[in-house]
Amino acid sequence: MTRPAALRSPRRDGREHPALRLCATGDLELGQVRRFETDAGPIALVHCESGFRALLDVCSHEDYPLSEGEVFADVCEIECLRHGSTFSLLDGSPQSLPATQSVQVVPIEVDSGEVFG
Repeated sequence: MTRPAALRSPRRDGREHPALRLCATGDLELGQVRRFETDAGPIALVHCESGFRALLDVCSHEDYPLSEGEVFADVCEIECLRHGSTFSLLDGSPQSLPATQSVQVVPIEVDSGEVFG
């Protein structure tokens, strides 16, 4: 499901957060992925064992949304549903063929139980 990013939220210190709120940390269970529409384009936000990670939501092998694929939370990877390429959620690098190019990592921040990107 595609969800629009929410408006900017204040930090605990009262200053406005520099990025858009995507969701609360409790909104994504371990191993779950969710697509968000942002100014930078669609992103796939994933909850893996090392925390929350985000990539541009498009396979580098073919224009297909990674958010429709399977998440391997224990190794922090996501699989493209179309051809089975897997990508590291840590650095976007392809872990299996047919993809040979990385997917862009999107910087996110977790603050006070909220995910911003």
